[in-house]
Amino acid sequence: MEYKRQGYLPEALLNFLVRLGWSNGDQEIFSMTEMLELFDPTNINKSASAYNEEKLLWLNSHYIKNVSNERLAKELEFFDCFLDDHDKKEMILDLSKERAQTIVELKEAINKILIAPTSYEAKGTKKFVKEDTPKFLEAYLNVLEENKESLHLACDYELITKPFIVDFQLKFPQLFQPIRIALTGGTQAPSVYDIMAVLGFDEVYKRMTIALE
Repeated sequence: MEYKRQGYLPEALLNFLVRLGWSNGDQEIFSMTEMLELFDPTNINKSASAYNEEKLLWLNSHYIKNVSNERLAKELEFFDCFLDDHDKKEMILDLSKERAQTIVELKEAINKILIAPTSYEAKGTKKFVKEDTPKFLEAYLNVLEENKESLHLACDYELITKPFIVDFQLKFPQLFQPIRIALTGGTQAPSVYDIMAVLGFDEVYKRMTIALE
């Protein structure tokens, strides 16, 4: 139960346990069916097993990426994170599970997108917010507003952003990192296009306006 509270999936823990002192060639990942078919107690090593937390995290990350989003949504409920009523549930989970090693980290990644920031990462702001940043962010907000009726998917945001970058002679980080900070409070987050597609125009406009102020 402590492993559950730490955000581990039972499949990962079982897979990790079966490999302690037993192996099947170089295979690391086993389905339940494979464990039942392949495991043989006579092949258990006599030497002591080593507990490798990094391997357990790696296995857990694998299972988080590969179980269904429906299952992840259920696991998240244990941590008071409820997505069933969110119309972008699939997109949120697809985005957030890529870097998450535990369900706890998955929840944190989801909250980083869905909960508006109340502060902004000092290091990232110092590095990416320059004297001319507010000027082109305001111009970008105008572009978003002009096209708001057609902004639904990540590709819709991409379609209007690439020409903007060319027109203002910007490099991608010059625009995307200040936007990422405005939307999530930090510089470590999924694709800006994906975040904007999840949040929708109104929330993107609101968060960027507050950040500019």
